[in-house]
Amino acid sequence: MRRGAMVAGTDRTIPDHAHAMTALTEFQRLEAQGLWRETPQTRQCEVIVSVGEATLTLMDPRTDKPLSHWSLPAVTRLNPGRLPAMYTPNSDGPDEVVEIEDPLMIEAVERVQRAIATHRAQPRRLRGVFTGITLLLMVIGLAFWLPDALIRHAARIAPPAQKRTIGLAVLADIERSGGAVCRRVSGQQVLNWFTPAFVGPDGLVQVIPGPLNGARRLPGDVYVLGEDLLAASAGPEAAAGHLLSAQLAQDDDEVTLEALKHAGLMSALRLMTLGTLPQGAMAGYGEALLDQPLPRPDLAVLPAAFAERDLSTEPFARSIDPTGTALLPLIEADPVRAGTPARDLLTDEQWLALQQICAG
Repeated sequence: MRRGAMVAGTDRTIPDHAHAMTALTEFQRLEAQGLWRETPQTRQCEVIVSVGEATLTLMDPRTDKPLSHWSLPAVTRLNPGRLPAMYTPNSDGPDEVVEIEDPLMIEAVERVQRAIATHRAQPRRLRGVFTGITLLLMVIGLAFWLPDALIRHAARIAPPAQKRTIGLAVLADIERSGGAVCRRVSGQQVLNWFTPAFVGPDGLVQVIPGPLNGARRLPGDVYVLGEDLLAASAGPEAAAGHLLSAQLAQDDDEVTLEALKHAGLMSALRLMTLGTLPQGAMAGYGEALLDQPLPRPDLAVLPAAFAERDLSTEPFARSIDPTGTALLPLIEADPVRAGTPARDLLTDEQWLALQQICAG
C-alpha cells in the first residue's frame, strides 16, 4: 500500500524576489512514496520522494539513505496529465525515472514548474528596459569598475539552483581533463551517506579518477574528491578532513564569483536576466582549476572544526605531508589526542566500497 504525502508546516517568509523555489514556502518537508528506476536496464524499486527547497531526494525506505538527488528546476515530467506522474532529472536522455501517484506531491512539483515558467516569461519590455539601463551604466562606467561589480552582483544574487548549474558545468569541464566522474553505485551511495556531516546536507560530492591531492569546492555546494586520496588512505578520515577543509576554505559565493569571472561579463548579464549561462561559458575553467593549488583554510580554525565532528586532524595532515613536519602544529592540536573520542565514519565494507568507486 502506498503511503500518502507527509507535510510539516513552517512560518518562514521569503521575499517576493526570491527564486522560483519559493513556490513551496508553505512546506518545510514533503514526502511520498514512489517507484524509481535508475536506468532502463534496472528494475523499479520503491523509494521515498522528499521535496526540499532546491532538490528532490530519493531515499531507500528501509534505511533512509539517499539514493539520488535531483535539482528541482531541472526536473521534467514525461507524461503531463496522466497518472502515475513520471519525472526525470534529464529530459535529454531520461534514463533515470521516478513514478509518483500521490496528488499532493505531484501538485508540489508542478507548482515549482509553473513558478519557473512564470519567472522565465517575464515581460520582454521590462527585460529590455533593464538591459538598456545596464548598457547605459556600462558606458558611464567606461568599462572600468562596472564589469567587475556586475559579475560580483550576479554571483551574490544567484539562487542555489543556478549555482548548482554553474558547478555542474565546471565539473563537466573538469571531466574533460581529469577523467569522467566515477559512478559506481555502491561507492556513491556510501559517499552520499557519510559526507553531509562535512559539507552540509545539500552538498554533492563526486570522485574523479585523476590526481587531485585532496578535495575542491565548486559552485552550488558541489565538491570534487580525487581517487588518489582514497587509494592512498587507510580509512575515510583523510577524505572527510579534506572535504571539511574545502568547505571552510571558500564559501559558495566566492567559488561562484571565480567561475563567473572566467565566464565573463556577458555571461553574468545573461545569468541575471535570463537565468542561464551561454553554452561553453565554463570551457577551460575546470582544466585551469586542476592546475591550481588547492585552497586551504587558516590552520588555526581546523582543530576546533574537526573537534565539532569528532574527527582527528592527523590523517588529514599526514595525507598532505606524510612526515608530519610541515603540519606539526595541526597534529599536535589533534582533538583526539586531547581526549575527544574519534567517531567511526564507515564500516570496513563501506570503506572498501568507497575505495572501489572508480572500479568497473
